Amino acid sequence: MSAGRASEGAACITWWGFSPARDLLSMGPVRLERDVNILLVGSGDPRHILKTISSLRDEENLHVWVIENSMELVARQLLLIYLALIPRKAWGIMVEDRVFLEVFGNAEIRSQTEETLKRAASQLSLSVTETLETATHPCLNTTLLKFKERDELARIFKLWVQPRLPSSSSVCAAPILMSKAWDYRVRQHLGTRYDSKKSCFDWDLTMKLHEKGCGVINKQQYAQWRERGLAFEMREGVYQTTNPSLLSARVFSQRGDKVAVRGYWGDIASSPYLSFGIETEDKSLLKTQNGQHIKTAQDISFANVQELFQSLSSRRGCPTTSQLDTNTEEPSPETDPKSVTINNLMHLSGISVTFLPMDSLYKLPEKQKYSHFFNTIYFSASCAHQLGPTMRQIAAPDAVLVVELAKYILDLNKEQEAGFAEKVASIALEAGFEPWHEEKSDDVHAIFIPQRK
Repeated sequence: MSAGRASEGAACITWWGFSPARDLLSMGPVRLERDVNILLVGSGDPRHILKTISSLRDEENLHVWVIENSMELVARQLLLIYLALIPRKAWGIMVEDRVFLEVFGNAEIRSQTEETLKRAASQLSLSVTETLETATHPCLNTTLLKFKERDELARIFKLWVQPRLPSSSSVCAAPILMSKAWDYRVRQHLGTRYDSKKSCFDWDLTMKLHEKGCGVINKQQYAQWRERGLAFEMREGVYQTTNPSLLSARVFSQRGDKVAVRGYWGDIASSPYLSFGIETEDKSLLKTQNGQHIKTAQDISFANVQELFQSLSSRRGCPTTSQLDTNTEEPSPETDPKSVTINNLMHLSGISVTFLPMDSLYKLPEKQKYSHFFNTIYFSASCAHQLGPTMRQIAAPDAVLVVELAKYILDLNKEQEAGFAEKVASIALEAGFEPWHEEKSDDVHAIFIPQRK
């Protein structure tokens, strides 16, 4: 029994990854302890960045370099990092983590959240258009992007602020109704089984996700997300405003012509619960009663993200002289997150996040700066095919290569999942990496180290 058409569930853009957040510095023979450079290829969201930062010691520095295959993904990563860096005292009690997750995993958001998102988009737009050589914020560094990529980022941010553009614009004549865009995807995915969609949702949850160890994903919450894209819900609030950060263009062929259609083209099967909601170090959140989990993936996501944000707050350092010159005053306790600027964001001591051009993966080996530079290299499942022999040239001698596997891509059967893992191992071997055999059994990521000569 199958509830979907192959590849339609995961779709063509990875708004969130198909694996839980991990401390990438601990995924290897030894934990790296120095100025560490990590390269993320197609991670889709900043979950690994936040988790790795939260595990850093005070004296450790972390430099993250990000490559994505679309500027919509870069824009969204910038947005999520921006929200994570808003000082905690600018939020109400227990609000910061919920707003972050609302933007992260909800197709529709509350009007209050829309205002915060628009403010962030305006600030990010100014940052990418006005900053040429020095990043406005070390964790929002877009200075290495090409000018056309930065122009595209500015266009995306402006589209988030003002969905309805002038009729002369070729981008979008009217705002998109997310409920219709989401339902279109569900219909395309289920086909003739659309009328029995609730049974399909239940099958995917109980026979796939629960069988893969995701028992904390609640039936009602999962069904609600599959039905309308609402994964994270606060007790109060009306969710009816389209989340513009989850919209993108997809090119279709119509009568021989290429036509770009704007809509929701992300995951509609696996769920955003995978990133923060299925693993936790707090075992009390995993307790069961009468065979049922007491807490849900939504509860665990809230708890995990709150803990990550607390770690960010404790990591913050003193502003540098240049930052002081640009008015880095902290917001007062009464400050609303909608009034925060990039200059008000938390500066994390020893942390930087730099976004690289989309075509840079094949160009990095040509630059002396990146020769044997990266201590950890991460490839998502959707980008594993881009792993090639030139990666050895940019990998440090003791580097760790981490590749996301296809365990949580629900449209694949067990044979396809196993075949993907074998293909990843083969590609890594051709690229000059061998499996790290001492690792604990993990069918979520494959871990490799440089081949011994």
